[in-house]
Amino acid sequence: MRLNRFLASAGLGSRRGVEELITSGQVRINGQVVTDLSTQVGPTDAVKVGSRLLRTEQKITVLLNKPAGYVCTASDERDRKTIFDLLPANWPRVYHVGRLDKDSEGLLLVTNDGDLSLALTHPRYKIEKEYEVLLDKPFNPQDREKLLKGFHIIGGRAKAERVEILNPTHLSLTLTQGIKRQIRLMLYDLGYEVERLARIRLGPLKIGEMRPGEWRLLTSKEIAALKGPAQPSAPKA
Repeated sequence: MRLNRFLASAGLGSRRGVEELITSGQVRINGQVVTDLSTQVGPTDAVKVGSRLLRTEQKITVLLNKPAGYVCTASDERDRKTIFDLLPANWPRVYHVGRLDKDSEGLLLVTNDGDLSLALTHPRYKIEKEYEVLLDKPFNPQDREKLLKGFHIIGGRAKAERVEILNPTHLSLTLTQGIKRQIRLMLYDLGYEVERLARIRLGPLKIGEMRPGEWRLLTSKEIAALKGPAQPSAPKA
């Protein structure tokens, strides 16, 4: 197994994220510093990052229906409730894929699968994320085109891929970008306050009838479907 893949499978982040650990000389194999990303790790090799001896962990990927009021962090200096309070304490170390702010709710993935995290967060794959949005006042249909065309907010140029008006104050928005607080900022710039924001879909995965705070393990079929856009294409005959 290549070293960067080994580190990712040990829960240190995506393959892209662990490359810096390798190239900066923080990784040792059998006592020797290794900086070559293509180094192979054998079953009897001892791999250390700093003083930590690594072992590959069982991969865990969870769909969590995040309730409002929970923050996406492992620990919080203000002692707020975190999403990890909702998960078993004896699991290997896992990470949230992307984030939902404290006041938002809905579909959130938690995993130690670095390849999956990369497949879902790298901009090149344009994974769709669908949200239901409740506004403080009726939505002006003329603003739909502004959301689709896009405009600059704090964090960059933002746009929606699809906008559906479910009723005067209730929208469905689909994004492929990952700008922080994107929906809230876009709608604020158009004169609206978001009263409720819930992610209901990530790629092919839907929240379904799960109640807030509930979680379930993903099946291998669901994980393969999520990784689909990042899989290399088969060579043409």
